[in-house]
Amino acid sequence: MRTVAFAAVFIATGIASAQAADPTGDWRVADGVANIRVAECNGSMWGVVAWEKTPGGRDKNNPDVSKQSRPTLGMPILIDMKKKPAVDQWEGQVYNAKDGQMYDTTIKPVGSDQMEIQGCVLGFLCGGETWTRVSDPIPSSPTNSMAKGAPKGPGAPRKATTAQPATRPSQQATTTAAKTTGAASTASKPGQKQAAGQPGDIGDICLLPDIARFAH
Repeated sequence: MRTVAFAAVFIATGIASAQAADPTGDWRVADGVANIRVAECNGSMWGVVAWEKTPGGRDKNNPDVSKQSRPTLGMPILIDMKKKPAVDQWEGQVYNAKDGQMYDTTIKPVGSDQMEIQGCVLGFLCGGETWTRVSDPIPSSPTNSMAKGAPKGPGAPRKATTAQPATRPSQQATTTAAKTTGAASTASKPGQKQAAGQPGDIGDICLLPDIARFAH
């Protein structure tokens, strides 16, 4: 009986650790001006601006003049983050829109509601901040790990569902997109604002052109 009890505790602890180490979902940055949606796109973690406190931002500090007019909403911030072996950390690059520069960075979930992000320039001048979770982790689906681009027609991978009333094609496309890897859950925790579902919500980040061309 004691062996069984210890096994149950071990399994429960393992499940809790796995949940706590999930970096996907929407995260409020430290100064509260934006939420970053993080999702796994074909094996790498990516993060984009999913909500802005002041709408209508532009990437005006980008050194590439052709990108200075692009909206910051939907703009990639965490770039091609790879998981480090044997630890719950991911390494890649972060784009800092305040100075238009890319930095080497590491993200690490802390518990279930916070994530530390550490960035360095050429291995020094390091700094970081802590983000706070504002939406649940995003479940994976076959769409983003297998498809190159948006689901097309009835042959696109879908989860099995019970019979539903007939819908118009536009409604069906919206429903399919909401089930893909990069679409955040509409549920939020008490006292927290929910980014997903607001007007202009970016939906599945893995299907955004700036990510799709790298992640597939």
